[in-house]
Amino acid sequence: MKEQIINLKSELESKLGQAADLVDLDKLRVAYLGKKGSITQLLKGMKDLSHEERKTLGAEVNKLKTYAAEKIEERLTELKEKEIEREIASMPKFDVTTPVNADRGSYHPITLVQRQCEAIFRSMGFTVEDYSEIVTDYECFESLNIPKHHPARDMQDTYYLENGQLLKSQTSAAQNAILRKYGKNLIENDVPIKAIFPGRCFRNEATDACHENTFFQMEGVMVDKDISISNLIFFMKTMLSEVFRRDIKVRLRPGFFPFVEPGFELDISCLICGGDGCPSCKHSGWLELCPCGMIHPNVLKEGGIDPEKYTGFAFGLGLTRLAMMKYGIKDIRDLNSGSLKSLSQFTDDE
Repeated sequence: MKEQIINLKSELESKLGQAADLVDLDKLRVAYLGKKGSITQLLKGMKDLSHEERKTLGAEVNKLKTYAAEKIEERLTELKEKEIEREIASMPKFDVTTPVNADRGSYHPITLVQRQCEAIFRSMGFTVEDYSEIVTDYECFESLNIPKHHPARDMQDTYYLENGQLLKSQTSAAQNAILRKYGKNLIENDVPIKAIFPGRCFRNEATDACHENTFFQMEGVMVDKDISISNLIFFMKTMLSEVFRRDIKVRLRPGFFPFVEPGFELDISCLICGGDGCPSCKHSGWLELCPCGMIHPNVLKEGGIDPEKYTGFAFGLGLTRLAMMKYGIKDIRDLNSGSLKSLSQFTDDE
């Protein structure tokens, strides 16, 4: 068996140098370290040896196994670096000193609105956070007081991945992480939690003039002692007046969301039709813009915050709909169309 170990080591070193790409290397890994691999078979064959032989040769085989794993990992790093070098070499060459042509592109309207909202909330002391588009069921639902099989899930049918994760259906999926990230500073130093987290969301639903399966939201939370609905209304009115730079007619009506109690729907008068009714507002004259409310005690508990000492509000601002109202875009599908004719007219007017 000692001779087998020496031969396998020599054979492995030779074949490693011959592996031309990641596919070849993976085949090599399976051939030596897989369930039916050469080194694995050596270990299985030791059952017929004496106790002393197993003790001595077992250590040698394990050394070979560790050596093989390390060498394969080293070769993997080398091949990845070569792949990156090949990609860089194949990239088209361009002159970085060429002057920029300002007419060649423009920011997307949602980007403009998002940056404007971020600036407004930063001026009011909020931090801006980023969060993954792929989340767990716990993040998107369970941590938000929506247990498995709860009927409230029917409102947010999204896209599930084979590993059990999903594409987030709402920016609220970041709430638990934000509460845990800043909760310690709130409890120990009395620093309020004030954060917004914009992002792209996904829902498996039919599309029309005011609904899309891919859209942008901006979640916001504030947690401290004695936070009330009045604080929520103040921040929302301040934000809307800054975005539109004029008084906007709004209404606050009761709404059900499992993660807030009480919950509200903040609607604005449709700026496309002036409140007369159009396809964008479903001919109601109003457009739902900002589901909001006081954070449910169960959500605070799940985030490690005592609801007996602290309260807070949360809101989910529809950035896509906000962009539609600000720029008079009648059909939400235009925003994801990739049509340069539609999108190139927007410029940063700030």
